[in-house]
Amino acid sequence: MTTSSAEPVEASGRQLALVGHGYEAVIASVGASLRMLRHDGRDLIVPFEMDEVRPAYRGATLAPWPNRIVDGRYSFAGVEQQLALTEPSRNHALHGLVAWAEFADRVVEEDRVVLAATIEPQLGYPFRVEVEVEYRLDEDGLTQTVTARNLGADAAPWGTGPHPYLSAAPGRVDDWTLTLPASEVLTVTPDRLSPVAVEPVDQHPEWDFRAPRVIGDVFIDHAFTELATTDGIAEVRVVGPDGHGVALSWDERCPWVQVHTADTADAETNRIGLAVEPMTCPPDAFNSGVDLIVIEPDAESAVSWRFTAI
Repeated sequence: MTTSSAEPVEASGRQLALVGHGYEAVIASVGASLRMLRHDGRDLIVPFEMDEVRPAYRGATLAPWPNRIVDGRYSFAGVEQQLALTEPSRNHALHGLVAWAEFADRVVEEDRVVLAATIEPQLGYPFRVEVEVEYRLDEDGLTQTVTARNLGADAAPWGTGPHPYLSAAPGRVDDWTLTLPASEVLTVTPDRLSPVAVEPVDQHPEWDFRAPRVIGDVFIDHAFTELATTDGIAEVRVVGPDGHGVALSWDERCPWVQVHTADTADAETNRIGLAVEPMTCPPDAFNSGVDLIVIEPDAESAVSWRFTAI
């Protein structure tokens, strides 16, 4: 038996703290996860503990695909692929391959960190892609940038996004006001959440939040698109009864956003945050091809989004 004198590592990995401009953030190295984000002492996301196995993908970086690949199967460049089914209850491959990867430090500064991990060729995804994640604080908030670099010899399919649960105020999402500037929604099957069709939100008024309104008891677990922008920037806002809240914004490189009211069977966690996930592609894009990014050898793809206190 051998022993080690190394410092113990928390369940969520190494903890990297950022401070500046009234914001505090903690990045956990497992999954390059945003574990905590506060402004003037107020939570902007639902946090989790450093010694906790990250629950419900809170704050994880999703790559090389966000959301689901139906049955874990897809075909790329004429080759059929089968991924491990990481959402066994629905028989899907969920949220990519790096959510539980340990990311290494590249830059650690008071208001900026850069982490990196490499997806090695494997069953279902025989491509080598480096994933670099930067978090940076400035007067406008916290910006996360995800850059993928194809280190392999073949073109690689790619998609990414974050998985934060926004927090506008203590309590439940039911009391918060949501602004979601999307005119189309991807409908899904009720049992497996498999994509069905993109339809106007005019046909689904319960999911039409183009004008700010209180969420109430509506259930949301859908991808939205056709996002209205201002100067090329789309923004989702959630605001509590006291007028404070948080905004998440991004540009046209993320033409989709997944929104989920975080409904669970556990009374302690049920609807305590609103998942807002800008995405470069919709669910099951490896099969549909819709907005799927293909990264050629030695090329890269980068995308970012920003959290701002309201």
